[in-house]
Amino acid sequence: MDVRSKGGIVAKYDKAILVGVDGSDASYKAVWWAANYAHHAGLTLHIVCAYSLPSYAAVSFDVTYTSMGDDKAAHNDAQTILMKAKAIAEAQGVKATTLIVTGDTASVFIELSHNYNLIVIGNRGKGGLAERMLGTTSSSLPAAAYCPVVVIPYTDDEGNVMHLSNTIKNVVVGADESKWGVRAIQIAAEFANQWGAKLTVLSAVPAMTGITPVGANGLDEDEQKNIMASYLDDLKVRTQPLREKYPDLQIEEQVLEGSAVDALTKASKTSDVVVVGSRGRGGFTGLIFGSVSQGLIQHAVGPVYVVPRKYVEAAETEMNENPRSAADVPPVPLETVEGVRQVSLESPDEGVAADVASTIDPQSAQSL
Repeated sequence: MDVRSKGGIVAKYDKAILVGVDGSDASYKAVWWAANYAHHAGLTLHIVCAYSLPSYAAVSFDVTYTSMGDDKAAHNDAQTILMKAKAIAEAQGVKATTLIVTGDTASVFIELSHNYNLIVIGNRGKGGLAERMLGTTSSSLPAAAYCPVVVIPYTDDEGNVMHLSNTIKNVVVGADESKWGVRAIQIAAEFANQWGAKLTVLSAVPAMTGITPVGANGLDEDEQKNIMASYLDDLKVRTQPLREKYPDLQIEEQVLEGSAVDALTKASKTSDVVVVGSRGRGGFTGLIFGSVSQGLIQHAVGPVYVVPRKYVEAAETEMNENPRSAADVPPVPLETVEGVRQVSLESPDEGVAADVASTIDPQSAQSL
């Protein structure tokens, strides 16, 4: 699928969020979060439903089953799904643009990531849109995207439907000295400052307690404390520019022993968003060699904001070739983009949003 404009220029919607929906409750929950964020930040919301029509199989949405090769029926199903998603957005005061795109789901979103500053998808654990992104047989969207990706959890590891707050009060970011890790900290600070939230910068270091023996070549308790203090001092030096840039932002540094996945997963239980950089190890490679972002996405109980490696590298290339800021580059009109069909839908019934909300998040239903 080609999402470039007819003139060969990539369409860039600098103030738009793209959220994917496939008819699952998890994807509707992603729409709820994306609409809430768009409303708070004054951003535009685009909702896309993507499907493919292979010659050898039928199309399966989460709520319908379309016969093989029936594009008209698949298109109608997508419209029904988008109608519900639009209802959720409008209930929060957001007028969303609805789009239908044909093609492999993962490939579609990777291509569209060239055009947006943020993509939001839902993760219900087993199956659904996010698993098709994260599965070992397909590309990992958070690893392969050219813009940040927020993955919204539907349930925890025990299958309990998770409640999401409509305000962001606590943001946690995993500290990483890589380029994409540094960018993640910068984005987390900007995001937290936008919401007036507290920012916790967390660094996980290899465990020493109970592993390194005391005496001989081991470390005693005081030496271990000194090492941890040294890590903390280093972290504070790295966050000092953030304090200068955002003087009103409350920042706390934490250094914990153990794996980054475990530390950030635990932090997701008491924070509203966890931000992490991705080294680009998606799919099977990420599972074999380890990926903090993938591990976190699978177990976090709150939204995970992933800053992909390709996004950071693409931004560096763009700045080197063209020193203008993104704000100086005019967006390409949506109607000139090939491969994307914008669909106009009537305003849905008021009760649609409430019905969906009672399923995806009963505690949040009162806000719709």
